[in-house]
Amino acid sequence: MEPARTISRTDERTPPTAAGQPHLFLTLRCDRPVEPGARFCLDDADVVTIGRADSLSIERREEDRVTVLRIGIPDPRMSSAHARLQSVLGSWVVEDAGSKNGTWLNGKQVKSATLADGAVLELGHSFLLYRQALPASNPELLDARELRPAAPGLATLSPVLGAQLERLVLMARSGVPILIRGETGTGKEVIASAIHHVSGRPGPFLAVNCGALPATLVESELFGYRKGAFSGATEDRPGLVRSSEKGTLLLDEIGDLPLPAQAALLRVLQEGEVLAVGATHPVKVDLRVIASTHRDLDALVDEERFRSDLLARLSGFTLSLPPLRERREDFGLLIAALLRKLAGEAADGVTFSPEAARALLLHTWPLNVRELEKCLSGAIVLSREGRIELEHLPSSLQSREPQAGTTPPPSKQDKERSRHENLVALLRQHGGNVTAVARAMGKGRTQVQRWLRRLGIDPLSFRS
Repeated sequence: MEPARTISRTDERTPPTAAGQPHLFLTLRCDRPVEPGARFCLDDADVVTIGRADSLSIERREEDRVTVLRIGIPDPRMSSAHARLQSVLGSWVVEDAGSKNGTWLNGKQVKSATLADGAVLELGHSFLLYRQALPASNPELLDARELRPAAPGLATLSPVLGAQLERLVLMARSGVPILIRGETGTGKEVIASAIHHVSGRPGPFLAVNCGALPATLVESELFGYRKGAFSGATEDRPGLVRSSEKGTLLLDEIGDLPLPAQAALLRVLQEGEVLAVGATHPVKVDLRVIASTHRDLDALVDEERFRSDLLARLSGFTLSLPPLRERREDFGLLIAALLRKLAGEAADGVTFSPEAARALLLHTWPLNVRELEKCLSGAIVLSREGRIELEHLPSSLQSREPQAGTTPPPSKQDKERSRHENLVALLRQHGGNVTAVARAMGKGRTQVQRWLRRLGIDPLSFRS
């Protein structure tokens, strides 16, 4: 190289990402809630048609220079051509395509309507969430059953959260300190356990809620104590830090840790050693510390209630967990996982009425995943592990006043619609055989015929 020449500097920055793309998320199927949903990317599509199919599917084709996506969902209550979405002047408009059971948007039946970000579409017994602009994702159809997360609790259909969790997995395999931020009930301990799983550390995973420890016992519980260190110390105790040797210690609600304990914890992180209460010599320790909080630690630092040097040590990598109301893309994943956890093998028999499913999807979930779990656990018991109705859900989801995120109890029209959908599905399943339908419903044939006449359903039209 000539010494007089200067090498030109090249711009190696990552190019800016393209504008977000519209997506649809299959968040819940009333008849198969244990199936965890799917994601459909509508990238570069002009028209999207949605209808019944034998399995989840997506097909792209060109028609007169118009890109058409055909989405198929295995739902017997969905028409083969149920709804049509079309991009019009930068917005997406949904139109009912002459379906038997109608198209519903945010709990109301519509013929045509403009979709807003976060809108909930109800087609047959399937619920879909529309997101207006998310990072383009591959493949076009991602069935949640095909997800292979690095650890339980790390599965997501959200492209945004998925990118964060990919980075988290890389950090989990390193020794970088991790801080998890998120509202109460968002699953911070689940994520911490997943980090421990991915890290491969051979020791135990221990979790402690710092806010639940009495102020006078925080240091002795965390760092241990020697016999005779204080009144009642009748034997040596190692404490949680030493009990986590070669493992992982989660300090939940780290913002509630008193300042003296913060100083002792800083020594553990800086020097890799712990000094028990009443001891004169520190003991070396090998553990990973993960911290989590729902509080604003930066604000606590400004108020001199949290040490800035400790915050710097804890936050080598920060993961912000979204609240459930901002993570509805994963509603199907979460419900499927919770049903398996709460009902075991009986989860396969659990179904939802459209009214119950609608209430779940439109609720704001102020207490997040923890509230959803409590809601489902009670509903499973009340429904005897069968069909969950609106009446089986907590009163906060049944309120007659249409508060944000809640829906009113089913009206007579809702009940008739539900009966209509059920009859149509059973007639389709049994080839128009009214006797078989009556047997499946546990009703008399005369009663079923009366319903068919009142609802204007012709069983002969279902015979092949």
